[in-house]
Amino acid sequence: MTAQFPNRTWGSRTSLISRAAVKFSSTKVGSRAIQCLIPWDRKLLQRTDGRYTMLGPIGAPTVLLTTIGRKSGAPRTSPLLYAHGGDVLYIIGSNFGGPNHPAWTLNLLAHPEAEVALAGERIPVRAKLIEDPAEKERVFGLFTDIASTYTAYRSRTTRDLRIFELRRA
Repeated sequence: MTAQFPNRTWGSRTSLISRAAVKFSSTKVGSRAIQCLIPWDRKLLQRTDGRYTMLGPIGAPTVLLTTIGRKSGAPRTSPLLYAHGGDVLYIIGSNFGGPNHPAWTLNLLAHPEAEVALAGERIPVRAKLIEDPAEKERVFGLFTDIASTYTAYRSRTTRDLRIFELRRA
């Protein structure tokens, strides 16, 4: 059996602030506002090895994913919400419901080896694209439990949202 991933979530997803933040982030304006915060959040996550995130007070489980650029070969780092599954982490390429897949998904398809920073640990992982429709729908449900925003993201685009499972390498 593979070791469990740490599970560090702080704040509350049921607080008034959290519910308002999820409702706001479901809008296009809210999505843009969050996109503006991403560079700042990336820096905070990097400095704390994934211990703290700007989204922490609202209970958003965030991981810092470092992939290898498919063209450049250089490390590329993205803060992402994740769903915790014990010895597996799930991540979804929603790109806020935009028309294109996020670059990190293309990087994982080309180079499935990556690293996550979570709860003060840097953990090497291997990514696998989930292709089974029933499994994708089950995992998508985990994300809508975390933030109903994902339903809005999926409704904004015609592309199939890529969902990956991450396991310790």
